[in-house]
Amino acid sequence: MKPWFKNYRGIIWLVAGIVVGSLAGLLLGKKVEVLKPIGDVFLNLLFTGVIPLVFFAIASAIASLGGSKKLGRILSVTFLIFLATVLISAFLTIVAVWLFPIHEQLMPMQITEKIDSQPFGDQLTKLFTTSDFMELLSRKSMLAMIIFSVLVGFATLQSGEKGAAFAGFLHSGNEVFKNVLVLIMKLAPIGLGAYFAYQVGVFGPQLFGAYARSLGLYYAFGAFYFVVLFSLYAFVAGGVEGIKRYWKNNIIPSATAVGTCSSIATIPANLDAAKNMGIPDEIANVAIPLGGTLHKDGSSISSIIKMAVVFALFGKSFNSTEVVILALGMTVLVSIVEGGIPNGGYVGELLFISAYGFPPEALPAAMIIGTLVDPMATLLNATGDTVATMLVTRVVEGKNWLIAKS
Repeated sequence: MKPWFKNYRGIIWLVAGIVVGSLAGLLLGKKVEVLKPIGDVFLNLLFTGVIPLVFFAIASAIASLGGSKKLGRILSVTFLIFLATVLISAFLTIVAVWLFPIHEQLMPMQITEKIDSQPFGDQLTKLFTTSDFMELLSRKSMLAMIIFSVLVGFATLQSGEKGAAFAGFLHSGNEVFKNVLVLIMKLAPIGLGAYFAYQVGVFGPQLFGAYARSLGLYYAFGAFYFVVLFSLYAFVAGGVEGIKRYWKNNIIPSATAVGTCSSIATIPANLDAAKNMGIPDEIANVAIPLGGTLHKDGSSISSIIKMAVVFALFGKSFNSTEVVILALGMTVLVSIVEGGIPNGGYVGELLFISAYGFPPEALPAAMIIGTLVDPMATLLNATGDTVATMLVTRVVEGKNWLIAKS
């Protein structure tokens, strides 16, 4: 029993913390708000450590490649698989909406947060770039920082022997910050337990309000997608052994995603899981940080649900070919937009509401749905990155990649 406990004690303590926190939230209700600062401290530490980790992981992975041909293949396959899974999740959600139509009449809610009124072009500029180097250190500029990391990695690769010392620095930095995150994650049972207590105690009752029908559809379909589709992707990537490895190493990333409601905060757990799955570092260190910003199966599903809610609210059909094609296009764009812009989800909602010609009154309903599905959406977004990275490895390394890494 001792070796078994040694291998699984981290998971056991994490699950125990989450269970205790959830029970505290159920029993004490809003009194658990006093625990929120504990969860905030853990989350702040996680966000502080993850920014340099992502920089060093991407830059060192690129710098370590023998040539840019393999990197180009990794990036092209990664983007194609991200696009494919986002479109699959969106289309299957449309089918679910057709099978279980949302007829609930939803009352618009008052907008309580200020929406960024800048033109969409300016929002995209902020998404991909920053005007100051220091702004790259903010998690709100995650995609801009990833692009900068790619540039640094390429520049190091092209520098050859003259850049060897800097390449060594990148590799050392990657190792150091991986261990920084290991130390931070030792606080996960307490930090995530406090966060679960707060979420269950404060937000739990809202799930039984007027939005229960659309939320029920989202959570039911999300659970189906999480179990069935991710298992299917893992099977395509590595057969039965791929399924076993994925679910064996998916517990901590799943708990981190639900507890923090942040794909970015889950990147360290995903990188560790990818290593345990046998995914090569040069693939994982590129695909997973990119996935944390660009790949969002959960957001794709929530976009369709929000569109269906707005259509039902205004008594319009969600069945025409033009509506479906536009919806699929919107989900891809929203998945990218939500990656790094402050209030990115609200920008995505404004985007599809404008595209379909709905009045501003449609926005509050979409906003509240987006808020209440956030835990499940983050779970699908974050854990979808590792299974997508398995698919990337299958294409890049060949069908025997799991045997080679055993």
